[in-house]
Amino acid sequence: MNRIDKKFKELKKKKQKALIAFLTAGDFGLSTTKKLVLEFDRRGVDIIELGVPFSDPVADGPTIQASSERALKRGTKLKDIIKLVKDLRRSTCIPVILMGYYNPVLKYGLKKFVSDCAGNGVDGVIIPDLPPDEAEDLVAEAKKRDFATIFLLSPTSTPDRIRLVSKKSKGFIYYVSLTGITGARANLPKELASRVRLIKRYSDKPVCVGFGVSRPGQVREIAKMAEGVIVGSAIVKEIEKNSKRKDFIKLVGDYVQKLAEASHQ
Repeated sequence: MNRIDKKFKELKKKKQKALIAFLTAGDFGLSTTKKLVLEFDRRGVDIIELGVPFSDPVADGPTIQASSERALKRGTKLKDIIKLVKDLRRSTCIPVILMGYYNPVLKYGLKKFVSDCAGNGVDGVIIPDLPPDEAEDLVAEAKKRDFATIFLLSPTSTPDRIRLVSKKSKGFIYYVSLTGITGARANLPKELASRVRLIKRYSDKPVCVGFGVSRPGQVREIAKMAEGVIVGSAIVKEIEKNSKRKDFIKLVGDYVQKLAEASHQ
């Protein structure tokens, strides 16, 4: 049982749901990423999702694309992000997941990637462009190290696909609440509750909902139906908006705390 499993077990006892906060590693510098992770932990975030910057992030909208570009311009590499997590482990036990595309992982070396991640405090990985039916090698390596492989479902996923993703996923299932790219939306999809119920009919894994979530009210609504809520673009936007302020870390922390409180109500 790794940190992700322990966190969901702990939250279930408290009758609370997880807030999973995404930020792009290296956006405004890795030292800033470290400060933000520690602040998020202090403010009640349950799981951190660190985006690995990539030059062609096909699933991401303009907000996260821009953050990836900023991080790449600073020379942020996958090995640096793994090293950052190792450094973070001196100060926090918060579960940390990497979210990135398959090309950098393949270039790094699949076996070495899983080994280095697990050995330096990374708890799992989400690779949006690696479907579960093509991820046998990753899943096999991950099982050796109690390393979570988290796969995605969407509004168009069939029962057969739900069964496959449930079988291959460890940690939780990531439900993409809408078709298209990442980015905050004004309203949640009308069919969200019925889709989450459908997934739960075929799986006993925790279901976490992401894409389009930006406000505490939305977090509260999703928390009624799923085990976790993932907020990405809205947090990245707050980081960008406040990056030149002296109290930058506190301002982003204030925003994230409201989301965490909503998920725990």
